[in-house]
Amino acid sequence: MIINLLRGAAAFCLALTPLALPTPAAAAATALVTVPEVLPLEDAVGKLPVAEEDRTGYTRDSFKHWNTGLDAADGCDTRDEVLLAEAVQEPAVAAGCKLSGGKWDSYYDGVEVSEADNLGIDHMVPLAEAWESGAGTWGAERREAYANDQGAAASLVAVTARTIRSKADQDPATWMPPLPDTHCRYIGEWTATKLRWGLTVDPAESEALKVYAEACETTVVHYNPAP
Repeated sequence: MIINLLRGAAAFCLALTPLALPTPAAAAATALVTVPEVLPLEDAVGKLPVAEEDRTGYTRDSFKHWNTGLDAADGCDTRDEVLLAEAVQEPAVAAGCKLSGGKWDSYYDGVEVSEADNLGIDHMVPLAEAWESGAGTWGAERREAYANDQGAAASLVAVTARTIRSKADQDPATWMPPLPDTHCRYIGEWTATKLRWGLTVDPAESEALKVYAEACETTVVHYNPAP
């Protein structure tokens, strides 16, 4: 589907060496493609600035979501588009983007889900955590872009609602997915999201990330800075 292609293209980019001067149209298209930063997890964690956090003034309503998503004409909001993109078995889509059938793998807990209503869309870095890590200084438009970010596959994740409730607004110093085999992936995606959006980490969070990075020697972080 178009949504899958768009999210996939945002997550992975190919660097091509032209053999001839590009046409103006090709040059314009190339300008839209950015090559992701690729770093070992330990190096990526080391790039995160450390700062104390401040949640003063935060409300969930400060981040407008869900908006009309990548395709305003498809009748699906960001939540629905993420569900469609992450389905391992594509659901049927009825009027109003009502989803039925389909299957999803909730990677936090290893649960296979066959009803879209049993899933939530998790902000990899929760909205409250983003606010106190730098988003509190952003304007409303950038906070909306963050809350609906489909430009990186890791930013929004379809997982069981119960794991989202368990996680709430915690960072890796106090919460990790219940499935231990996912921890390296989770730390990599958390780090990538913070780097993508220029967010800070607090001292306890920084230390936790460093500990996990030492244990996840083969984990590689891919990220593009947000527009």
